[in-house]
Amino acid sequence: MMHKTLAVVTLGASVLLAATPAAAAAVSVAPVGTADDATAARAISGAAVYAGYQRGYTVSRHRPGAAPSTLAKPGDSPQFAASPDGRKVAWITAGGLLRVREGAKVTTAARGLQGGTPCLSPAWSPDSRRVAYVHVGRNPAGSVSVVNADGTGERVLGSTRGVCHLAWSPDGRYLAGYAGTTAGVYRLDVKTGKAAKVKGVALANHVQSLSPGGRYVVVRTLRAGDDAGDGSWPEWFTPTLVDTVTGRRLPIAVKGRQIGAFHLADGRLVVRLAGSGGNALVVLDERGRVVQRLSEPVAAKNQALLQILR
Repeated sequence: MMHKTLAVVTLGASVLLAATPAAAAAVSVAPVGTADDATAARAISGAAVYAGYQRGYTVSRHRPGAAPSTLAKPGDSPQFAASPDGRKVAWITAGGLLRVREGAKVTTAARGLQGGTPCLSPAWSPDSRRVAYVHVGRNPAGSVSVVNADGTGERVLGSTRGVCHLAWSPDGRYLAGYAGTTAGVYRLDVKTGKAAKVKGVALANHVQSLSPGGRYVVVRTLRAGDDAGDGSWPEWFTPTLVDTVTGRRLPIAVKGRQIGAFHLADGRLVVRLAGSGGNALVVLDERGRVVQRLSEPVAAKNQALLQILR
């Protein structure tokens, strides 16, 4: 974790504690393949958004050949999210305000949220226009609402037990999050307002991303007795790729110490690898073949990856 503000997270009647159910099997690593020229042409630039902690959180945009650009400073609040376009940051204050910053403008988009609960981070819509967040107290499962970045158009999307570290699928259909008790991951269908528990995940304390269509989810799984942490956004984690329909854990075909994975809007998966001087990003196509490798900025080595920009 980047910074632990609480030893225990209280979420209504749920408490984030050490994991207790039976542990699941570890993710296997398959051999890598090679790319054809057509797939390799769809390269990412290396631009991305990261968050680091030093006397408060700072969310910055990094682009190759340029100095990092500060997008927002949420202070000690670990409840933040960067928009997919890399221009905006949303965070929840200790007093329960949902703040949105774009450039020099800061807007209060919603009020009455639960601040001071690290895992209750907001989530940006794929078009970077709306923010989803948990509005506690409406029902036992936790109600998920959405509001425009300017504070207009608030409405309820549905209820789910998976209220922590929400991730929105690139097509806008699903939101996924883990339970405040760490007992599983839930996927909310924003069209129907109903949620279902994801198969194959007994325990988890982070959801990184969903694939287009919401079929595959990247999570940080836990084993029985693991320290579940305080719910803050992790600067790194060992990713597990899960099929939400079958519960099958899919091998991530990259050699090296994997410290994250992130779905792109076109279905490719970007895997983050730890390095001695700096980390690396490896792009896999829809068939699991390596199509691109590039270095992360050295300044982002010990920071959390929030968004990968095209």
